[in-house]
Amino acid sequence: MRQTEISPSILSADFANLKNEVESVEHAGVKSIHLDIMDGHFVPNISFGPVVVKSVRQITDLALWAHLMITDPESFVDPFLKAGVNGIVFHIELDIDHSQIIDYIKGNNIGCGIAVNPDTDIRKIEPLLEFVDRILIMSVYPGFGGQKFIENSLNKISELRNFIEGLKLNTLIEVDGGVNADNAGIIAEAGADILVAGSAVFGHSGGPEQGVRAIYNSLIHREYHEK
Repeated sequence: MRQTEISPSILSADFANLKNEVESVEHAGVKSIHLDIMDGHFVPNISFGPVVVKSVRQITDLALWAHLMITDPESFVDPFLKAGVNGIVFHIELDIDHSQIIDYIKGNNIGCGIAVNPDTDIRKIEPLLEFVDRILIMSVYPGFGGQKFIENSLNKISELRNFIEGLKLNTLIEVDGGVNADNAGIIAEAGADILVAGSAVFGHSGGPEQGVRAIYNSLIHREYHEK
């Protein structure tokens, strides 16, 4: 049975208390941190850059994956490499040489992924599947946290799972947007390997550690009842 992981997005964290926030999710057993990088052009918001990522790197050994929601990802691969990321995800919607940036990222011995917006046909990334480590399916419109999960994303996840299995690849499926303890099970069932969660983790009434555990418990509960 495929084990679904949770990757907390620190976009929803309390940046005045970032060290404790990261340590809390680390105690909950997560393996990675999701970094939402926004430039105010590709998406209508600005988040943070390599300086903050470098600070996160200094407080955790967890894998750091940078999701570049920016118009010029080629110019920022090196700065984020120096900041200590373990993987970089860029968007298929960008008018760039996708193969070239994949080769550059992978050539620096870190992971590479491609993100797909809600309105983008999943078949657009099929020719690149074998060259990347993961596909990030956006289940909300990128740019802001706290949005509701778009239900027809489940069809996209299932379609991508069929592509991957049909090609006998090990490419992971990551889902970002509106993930919480109520829908984590059906998202995992559709084929997701990694669930990005922001508000459901860092906005949980019991704190980030309990937020992660609530999602993990919902996954375990669903698997138990399916058996």
